[in-house]
Amino acid sequence: MEGITISKSEAAKKTIRIENVVASTAIGQELDLKALALEFDVAEYDPKRFPGLVYRTKNPKTAALIFKSGKIVCTGAKSIDDVDVGLSRVFKNMRDVGIKVVDEPQIVVQNIVASADMGTELNLNAIAIGLGLENIEYEPEVFPGLVYRLSNPKVVVLLFGSGKLVITGGKKITDAEAAVEKIVGELDLL
Repeated sequence: MEGITISKSEAAKKTIRIENVVASTAIGQELDLKALALEFDVAEYDPKRFPGLVYRTKNPKTAALIFKSGKIVCTGAKSIDDVDVGLSRVFKNMRDVGIKVVDEPQIVVQNIVASADMGTELNLNAIAIGLGLENIEYEPEVFPGLVYRLSNPKVVVLLFGSGKLVITGGKKITDAEAAVEKIVGELDLL
């Protein structure tokens, strides 16, 4: 029986972990954040430090940043499902205290931050030279990672000498997978 080999890109894609999903929504009306902070015992509101009310959920662990305009940014989620669950709780609690929330607020994913591991150390100097300087920023005396801006998918990938990657700017989980696949393919050509 022949052994099954896994390509480098497949192996690297299997290490992808979602670190943070940032999404936005709006409830369709302005809010009195001071009054809302008094209604929610899990909310933090200090307008001198931050202009929004911070509403944290524990399971899933998210933070909803609620602004006077009625706009809400959800951050800290580890999946798109966590965003939906976290914001559903915020909407329910708002309705419970008499705030009218549109029936199905549109939730838009703004950014997905993911990590991955190439499984081998990387020579960032050679990569910077090999990939060309038009989409690369590499100043090791300022930042230890190589910044690689991809146009398709439209993401930014931080490559570290340890072989670890951070992929940011994606709107879908498949953006991280496509970025890892593209990088592995380009590094194989160097």
